[in-house]
Amino acid sequence: MLHKTRGIVFKTTDFGDNSIIVQVFTEKFGLQSYLVNGAKKPKAKIGRNMLQPLHLLDMVVYHKNTGNMQRIKELKNSPQLQTIPYDIIKSSIALFLNEVLFKAVKQQGEDGNLFDFIFSAIEWMDHQTEGLANFHLLFLTQLTRYLGFYPDRHFAGNADYFDMKNGMFCSYKPDSFSYLSPPHTQNFAMLLQCGFETMATLKLNNDERRYLIQKLLEYYALHIEGFGSIRSHEVLEEVLG
Repeated sequence: MLHKTRGIVFKTTDFGDNSIIVQVFTEKFGLQSYLVNGAKKPKAKIGRNMLQPLHLLDMVVYHKNTGNMQRIKELKNSPQLQTIPYDIIKSSIALFLNEVLFKAVKQQGEDGNLFDFIFSAIEWMDHQTEGLANFHLLFLTQLTRYLGFYPDRHFAGNADYFDMKNGMFCSYKPDSFSYLSPPHTQNFAMLLQCGFETMATLKLNNDERRYLIQKLLEYYALHIEGFGSIRSHEVLEEVLG
């Protein structure tokens, strides 16, 4: 049966000489795998260049509830990304976020709120000309809302520590080894108060950003089974200086 749906590219894998398997987080069906025949041919109707990480799609797809592999009838990049593929900072952020999303998002059913958040955030980044140094930090903190482990902010104003295991701010040092301490606790609390429009007002130096991203990835690994390690943040750190 044919369905229209928007999608976000997560990963492509070679399949045979000319085809690929693309994993797409769709608005209607969650994470799905699609076989695209002939995608590597020069005049392919659906070419591999249309299926780069985090590209945004309008799709007409064949969908079977019993199938592990689906097929695409029609596809176009919509909206067409104008800057992310060509800007080294934006493309490095996209590469990092793509790796995190691929490990974190497992839903194979409709999740409109999660889809809208990711889709809108990518589109927003594509339109920005400056002030993106904190984007990846804010994206990861906001994403936890939709994955089920957004931090409890009730005591953030007076807390010295953030207990990553229990996802809460506290005045005492947690028993576990997974926590934030001053001044990182306060920086994290301020990050949680930001939106994409205001994140540039959060003044963090490069060392603090590196520390927070490492702790955020640790936080994800604590709360997502099989999350594993992320490598692309090292490339992003190099690009951001």
